[in-house]
Amino acid sequence: MTRADARIAVLFGGPSAEAEVSRSSAQGVAAALRETYANVEVLALDDALTAQLTGGAFDVVFPVLHGPPGEDGTLQGYLEILGLPYVGSGVQASAVGMDKVAAKLAFAAAGLPLADQVVVTRDTGISEAVSRVQVALGTQVVVKPTGQGSALGVSIVDNANDLHSALTEALSFGPRALVERRLDGREITVGVIDTDDGPKAFDVIEIVTPEDSWYDYEHRYTKGLSEHVMPAVLPEAQTARLQAFAVAAHVALGCRDLSRADFVVGDDATEILLEVNTMPGMTPTSNYPDGARSFGLGFAELVSYFVERALDRARMGPGSEL
Repeated sequence: MTRADARIAVLFGGPSAEAEVSRSSAQGVAAALRETYANVEVLALDDALTAQLTGGAFDVVFPVLHGPPGEDGTLQGYLEILGLPYVGSGVQASAVGMDKVAAKLAFAAAGLPLADQVVVTRDTGISEAVSRVQVALGTQVVVKPTGQGSALGVSIVDNANDLHSALTEALSFGPRALVERRLDGREITVGVIDTDDGPKAFDVIEIVTPEDSWYDYEHRYTKGLSEHVMPAVLPEAQTARLQAFAVAAHVALGCRDLSRADFVVGDDATEILLEVNTMPGMTPTSNYPDGARSFGLGFAELVSYFVERALDRARMGPGSEL
């Protein structure tokens, strides 16, 4: 079998709030893969999937799922049980990366720059949680669900009333919410790709949105509502530092193949790592493919590169971390 004959399953969907983003990403990935491979199928994460995967003689699975259960280690464990090679991070890195609180523990151990935080739970009660946050951080904060992506459930807060509403919304996504001291500044992202010489960072990208807006769900996935400035206009030393932070975060989580680190850079040049996405978006407005172009990889080359790495891991046998 030649590489071009490899059978590839591109997965999308599931019950996540990000399922539609996943669908868009998967269609784009599949179209790009078909430039290189003859046998590419797009499969939904539904009740028929196990039969389709076990009966399809697939050589590689390319999961293009965002949020749980596709990005939190659940799908990765399922594919491990089925014995199917797949693109992207394994079970542990996916699970830790999806849990913002657990991920920050890994980042802190690696000495990465992080915002002060308070973790609240549903059991705490909203009123008590508001008081705890105000005492520890004030009201200039950002409230996030601990297990979602694409900025779903994220609120920028300026006062106690907004904090109450933001906590209520974030806790509707799960039992815990992460509240961080807010740093106003430039929104920065850095993609990372694994190579034979270790993980390498793409050019630094600044994400620019219209005045009085930020890079929320709408601005991420609506064409024309955000601009990617690449390379970001930053001092050379700061650019190198952000790239080093992105690689260090990738390593701290144990990511494989790819990741994307998001930062805020304050007006005083303060840098804060916000989170790492272990399966960055692959839609026409996504910034990871933009960053890859700075690395000399067009979209079709990028996705086939990841498939080839997964095929190499399968060839090398269990335990290979190529």
